Amino acid sequence: MAKAKETVSRTLMVALVLSIAFSVVVSTAAVMLRPVQVTNQNLDIRSNMLAAAGMLEPGASTEEIEEAFSRFDVRLVDLDTGEYVEPSEVGVKDAMKYDMYKAASDPERSSSIPSKEDKAGIKRRPNVGKVYVLEEDGELVRVVVPVHGYGLWSTLYGFVSLEGDANTIEGLGFYDHAETPGLGGEVDNPRWKRQWVGKEVYGDEREEPRIQLVKGGVSSDAADREHKVDALSGATLTSRGVENLVNYWMGDRGFAPYLKKLREGEV
Repeated sequence: MAKAKETVSRTLMVALVLSIAFSVVVSTAAVMLRPVQVTNQNLDIRSNMLAAAGMLEPGASTEEIEEAFSRFDVRLVDLDTGEYVEPSEVGVKDAMKYDMYKAASDPERSSSIPSKEDKAGIKRRPNVGKVYVLEEDGELVRVVVPVHGYGLWSTLYGFVSLEGDANTIEGLGFYDHAETPGLGGEVDNPRWKRQWVGKEVYGDEREEPRIQLVKGGVSSDAADREHKVDALSGATLTSRGVENLVNYWMGDRGFAPYLKKLREGEV
């Protein structure tokens, strides 16, 4: 009986020692790999932003991605006023390190969106957003803004790139979503994304965003076709979600105050 108890004790002791040893190994690996994970995440963000801007060549190397991205000035924007915010005002040293999605979950750094205004289905909006600005010879060439909102099954995260007029769409792309492959997942289809190129967010009055996704397709003689894109076939709710999220982030609660100041040369 004593030997049986001793065997059980030894077994438990060995199991405990092994558990501690494995925990140390896993923790050490996680700490050591963290810088690599952060680097890969940053590279992914840069790649997707450049893709939306039409500046990512197929098979581009890390060096080429970093070189293209370095042409952009990463800035933080007060979404209410449209004015630039210094990184130190939101607790970071570098604007690139600011996480607007993390800020949206912090009541002190975000605002609750009334349900009747929450077209994108995101519930909370950060007070400060991030933008990517490309200027050449003192002239605005393009500005890329992050967008997100709910589709059918998931929140879609992506970027919209605008030309120097801060109105004409240069590109749109989503880098994270869980929409149905072959249906809502066609937001990734290059042919569908090409339809967005040249579309205009605002009308002549440059006030409310006017993007529409049209079920059945946009006819060649459709009125206001400069604001219209073919809806995704068989994916009504995803299409509606994309329309809503683009219009939300281009509206007064999103980047509209900032884009207006850009057009008027006030920032």
